[in-house]
Amino acid sequence: MCLAAVAIGASARFPFVVAANRDEYFDRAASALDWWTPAGGGPAILGGRDLHAGGTWLGLTQAGRVALLTNVRNPADIVRDAPSRGAIVPHWLRGDLSVEHFWRQVAQAGYNGFNVIAADLARGTCAWASNRAARPHPLRRGIHGLSNAQLDTPWPKVERLKRHLREALDAAASAEALALRLFAALGDATPVPDEHLPRTGVPLEWERWLAPAFIRTPDGRYGTRCSTVIVTERRGAQCVTHVIERSFPGPEAGPGDALERRHMLQDWPPVRDERLAAPAPWAEAPRPAG
Repeated sequence: MCLAAVAIGASARFPFVVAANRDEYFDRAASALDWWTPAGGGPAILGGRDLHAGGTWLGLTQAGRVALLTNVRNPADIVRDAPSRGAIVPHWLRGDLSVEHFWRQVAQAGYNGFNVIAADLARGTCAWASNRAARPHPLRRGIHGLSNAQLDTPWPKVERLKRHLREALDAAASAEALALRLFAALGDATPVPDEHLPRTGVPLEWERWLAPAFIRTPDGRYGTRCSTVIVTERRGAQCVTHVIERSFPGPEAGPGDALERRHMLQDWPPVRDERLAAPAPWAEAPRPAG
């Protein structure tokens, strides 16, 4: 993942929503959205899979855990033989660690700079963590954005995607309508004026190429490989979650040429304890202003 916006309890009807793009070199093999079992064991993961190193950039489990990963862009801070950051998401999805213990383990494991949003929705917890930050940061009700800097760093594409997510939540009459609006936002290739570009240590031409939500470099080697939308919809006392991925088979494929895969999860996230039958904090309806 190189761009994501997450809504937690920002809508009574849609209590958990993710819109995210994965940007990567096109010669790095990957499989599309599906269920798979990590090589080291653990629960089955619903997500895409990096076939080069075996990990993933975004995934969830039936138990209600979900995580997504972005790199921290700093070319001066790269160790060439560092382990693949794609192992971080399956590490969380195993389901046996608190956020604090998880962060201590992965922050000290020698990875290059990363961000991870890790949630255990069955227990009502969600946090951002990074090995370039002092400690994890709990995510409260609202809309959060992430790219290749720290949480909610106001890069133009982060701010734009957060705004589109807020507008889509306010306007969408169905989960399908919400997903369509979010895919349109993730497919936005509008250039960013130079005066608004971040300065991350890459050449100016790369800052320009990486600034839109939907990326294609002129040489066709790098760009947005897939867009993923997760929409949890409240239906009475239960929730139904729609997981949709649109993948782009090559550098010539644009937003209108995507291959789409869908999964619908009934009663997801689950309630782990009958004593917790009331909605978790992330799923509560927004409180009225004032």
